[in-house]
Amino acid sequence: MTPLTNPLFVKLQRSKIGLAIPVTFLILFVTMLGIVSITYYFSIEKVNAQSQTLKISTAKQDMLTFDDSILSILWQPGSARRFEFSDSGGTLRVQPSANLLTISVTDNENLSDTVFNGTAGQVKYELPYSQSLDTGFFLKGDSRTITNQSGSGLTQLSIVRGDDHPAIILRYRPSASHATMGTENNKPVNNLRIYVVNMNASETIELMGKIPLKISSLTTQISTTTYNLSYPLETLTLNSTLENENWQVSIPIESTVDGAIIQVEVVQCMVKIERLVR
Repeated sequence: MTPLTNPLFVKLQRSKIGLAIPVTFLILFVTMLGIVSITYYFSIEKVNAQSQTLKISTAKQDMLTFDDSILSILWQPGSARRFEFSDSGGTLRVQPSANLLTISVTDNENLSDTVFNGTAGQVKYELPYSQSLDTGFFLKGDSRTITNQSGSGLTQLSIVRGDDHPAIILRYRPSASHATMGTENNKPVNNLRIYVVNMNASETIELMGKIPLKISSLTTQISTTTYNLSYPLETLTLNSTLENENWQVSIPIESTVDGAIIQVEVVQCMVKIERLVR
């Protein structure tokens, strides 16, 4: 009897072959399980990323539409709109005591005066966490804190870096217009009107989920300051500081050798944002 035909050897060979088959299947099973797990993980990550992108896109569109709703009722006391924020996974904050606004006028010579100093309110939507969101980007408007386009360019809608999450902030900056209203004592009368959207009559709101709101235009308030100047000038500078950001615009002034009369009107549209209880 040769070693290859020895019954013990044959039995050992068969046992090795029998053991190799389940081991091979086990290796294939573990490998397949690993591939499936990795594929599932990346699929879930991709779905989550797409979901976050969709939520952020919805929040942006909500804030743009919300701004349109506010603009549609400005300077119309008694008018109101309803609006509902979608559930974009973030937190809506209506902050009536935020957004400190200071407006001053100067002719860079003798005249220097503050015509408005107070809060104008803001609306903030804190977004879900996202690594791809560009902070510092303006969805509407720009970084200027005052414009000289009457009735337009009021909105300042931007994405900012928050304490924990990025946020979309809606503010309104003042806008100025100028007109000449005849003469008085050989002095041209210049009417300088500054429009301010003031939301500090709003409710303080901090909510998540779907949020129904009511937006109301309460009143239009006008305060007038008159400056009777005895010297000629060509321009008047308006300085506006909004949450520590400053900008200025130059307003052309008509005058004679006897001087000019400048009437500065601050026109505030008082807007109230409140939670709508159904």
